[in-house]
Amino acid sequence: MRFHTRKWIKPQDLNPNGTLFGGRLLEWIDEEAALYSIIQLENPRTVTKYISEINFVSSAKKGDIIEIGIEVKKFGRSSLTLGCEVRNKMTRQTIITLDEIIMVSLDENGKPKPHGKTTVEYVADRLKD
Repeated sequence: MRFHTRKWIKPQDLNPNGTLFGGRLLEWIDEEAALYSIIQLENPRTVTKYISEINFVSSAKKGDIIEIGIEVKKFGRSSLTLGCEVRNKMTRQTIITLDEIIMVSLDENGKPKPHGKTTVEYVADRLKD
């Protein structure tokens, strides 16, 4: 799993218990999955279709730094299936895991669009002549 993004937990990210609000974390995960998929599939019209069961393992508190990890599990015809883990950067303790996030590439009419991808591509490799 590659950890792409770090977030610093601030007061506005907390729930009444004083720990990281799950809804905020899910927002960050959805955004990270979307950005990753848009870059992989080279289509800005890539949307979330499905998020599997969410397993909160631990929490984070104000001042903690978390990191969001994404890995490709499968390329479909018009979809990309990802796995996700969020962990506390300082303690390396897992905060949440998601087994599947399915992102779908859409055409200009909002219909699934085949993307033709079969393996992970890195931007640096696309820039090589």
